[in-house]
Amino acid sequence: MGRSRLMTRLVALGVEEEFHVVDLVSRRLTPQAHVVLDGLPDTSFSAELQQAVVETNSTPTPDLAALRADLVDLRRRLIASAEPHGLGIVGSGTAPLHGTGGFALTPDERYEYLLDSYQFIAREQFICGGQVHVEITDRDLAVLVAQRVQSWLPVLLAVSASSPYWFETDSGYASSRALAWQRWPTAGPLGPFRSAAEYDQAVADLVTSGVIDDPGMVYFDIRLSAHVPTMELRVCDSVPRVDDMVLLAGLFRALVVRETDAVEAGAPPRFEQRPALLRAATWRAARSGLGGDLISPLTGKPSPAGLLVETLLEELRPTLEALGDWETVSALALEAVRLGGSAARQRAAYRRNGQAADVVDLLVRETAEG
Repeated sequence: MGRSRLMTRLVALGVEEEFHVVDLVSRRLTPQAHVVLDGLPDTSFSAELQQAVVETNSTPTPDLAALRADLVDLRRRLIASAEPHGLGIVGSGTAPLHGTGGFALTPDERYEYLLDSYQFIAREQFICGGQVHVEITDRDLAVLVAQRVQSWLPVLLAVSASSPYWFETDSGYASSRALAWQRWPTAGPLGPFRSAAEYDQAVADLVTSGVIDDPGMVYFDIRLSAHVPTMELRVCDSVPRVDDMVLLAGLFRALVVRETDAVEAGAPPRFEQRPALLRAATWRAARSGLGGDLISPLTGKPSPAGLLVETLLEELRPTLEALGDWETVSALALEAVRLGGSAARQRAAYRRNGQAADVVDLLVRETAEG
């Protein structure tokens, strides 16, 4: 146990968060990311496909408290740059109100290629996601671990679900972003792969096919990073509450560490990897979020979302305790379940006066808190 505790404490993680830029008067998306980014360092802040989105990148750290402090600081700096221009920053999978000018592409050769190649898929990417990177240097190990982890990814999507509105209409889903994201030809479950060589060959075959232009355009729900020695979680919405982002990072790292230990110990996978069921579970999480049933990877049957979050916590408790994260992650998880998820809070805000502007105000406020 002593050796495990020492090793797990050295597993670094980092977070990328995407945010919508909104006009604080109209509460609509506005293509002014360049105004917000002006003067901010490009090492931590960057543009995205559409001009109404900005991205932040945290500094890798093994400590969840340090990660939270960094995420809060990045948000504060972003907001401080936006507010003098009458702009607000929103962390959510989609924004309730769209801009009057429609889609505005960020000038960039790569983004121009995406728009030209994928057409309406690219034009409808009014979405923001939150990505978590966990350090893992052995790529053969990483491929095996990723496939064992992905059975629990729908639960993480449900925790993050924050995009009930799609083009100013209630979509009926907790995460409409997840459905929009699944349109990309390389999105979805990973594998099956037996080694990094098989994974790399599949990526190379996709590039050769002309469907994608480079390995960075592989959008699996969980993937090996194309440029750093990490495993990357890509299934989640962007979230307004910074504590939910810390929760997602803590849960994902614990899953990676637990399954790394299991692979190294020679333990067989606990679940049969069935892509059809994984896709169904992801759809169920996008539909319900924390407000309904999810599909349990333990039984393959419906289970209340809150109960399944608690089940995942107990599954990960030994690993979280070894990492020193149990108290933090368990408290954040129970708080997330108690609050019921961002999608539910957004709908409640809308019902009070029937105004989408009230939803935007809620998201601006929650994004700034913490």
